[in-house]
Amino acid sequence: MAVNHEAVREPRQTVLQVEGLKKRIGKKWIVQDVSFEVREGEIFGFLGPNGAGKTTTIRMLVDLIRPTEGSVKVCGFDVSREPERALGLIGSIVENPEVYNYLTGWENLEQFARMMKGIDESRISEVARMVGLDERIHDKVKTYSLGMRQRLGIAQALLGKPRLLILDEPTNGLDPKGIKELRQFIRQLAEQGMAVFVSSHLLSEIQLLCDRVAIISHGRVLAVGTVSELIAESSNYVVWELEPRPQGEALLKQAGVTVVEQAGDVLDDAIMAGIGDKAVVAQMRGEDIPGLLSNLVGAGIKVGSVHKINPTLEQLFLEMTNDESIE
Repeated sequence: MAVNHEAVREPRQTVLQVEGLKKRIGKKWIVQDVSFEVREGEIFGFLGPNGAGKTTTIRMLVDLIRPTEGSVKVCGFDVSREPERALGLIGSIVENPEVYNYLTGWENLEQFARMMKGIDESRISEVARMVGLDERIHDKVKTYSLGMRQRLGIAQALLGKPRLLILDEPTNGLDPKGIKELRQFIRQLAEQGMAVFVSSHLLSEIQLLCDRVAIISHGRVLAVGTVSELIAESSNYVVWELEPRPQGEALLKQAGVTVVEQAGDVLDDAIMAGIGDKAVVAQMRGEDIPGLLSNLVGAGIKVGSVHKINPTLEQLFLEMTNDESIE
């Protein structure tokens, strides 16, 4: 379960403000209604099924395409009307980081630094150290692992000291160790006050990493909130181990509890692996457990165990998007 970092922080300045964003290509609306904000010092996750408009939204955030309607503001500067001031506050990796394999990491950063004002060698050294590449920064990029290339891309995005860092699928292709290291690094950036916007299809990683999440489907944002808030609003399940099972299940139904016939459709595979023949999966409120437990015992039903299942972000996502596939 993700740590609710939001709960331990005071409200902070809004860095990215997206209001009523829409994009039409020809006669088709790709993005119909997207609104959210990302605050200083938080990591914001962006999730959506295939064709939801996620990538189109990201491209509008960094002014690669213009919105049909709506606005994107970075620290109050409108990306469409004041692109230089707004984009100067953004560091981003959209899709894959673009680097020159035949150059060293240092030479790659030098190339990007030439396109910016006031970026000297001391800043290049600083970002190389920040992403943990200081010992390999003078090696050819063609010798880098995928994780090192990703870190070099982030170093490039950090050169201009951005207020907002946008990362599109940052863990793609990384091994578990690389993912953990990247997660720790992104958290460090947020703790230093940077706003971080992360698009990812790895829902478990979003749950571990992000303070707040937006879920988008068919070009519309369905929900925005902390992971814990969104999960609290989703369906709750309780696994009862009862003997005899048929009589126990009948008693639960008589009490108005919804018994899930196909538990595999709503519970994770890891949870299903631990469920035995005596288990009954019920959709119900946790606060109703004590009363039902008393009724079951009073009716002579043996209760081996009771487990309240905390839903995952993946379960919530599938509920909201009607089991659509994710990017």
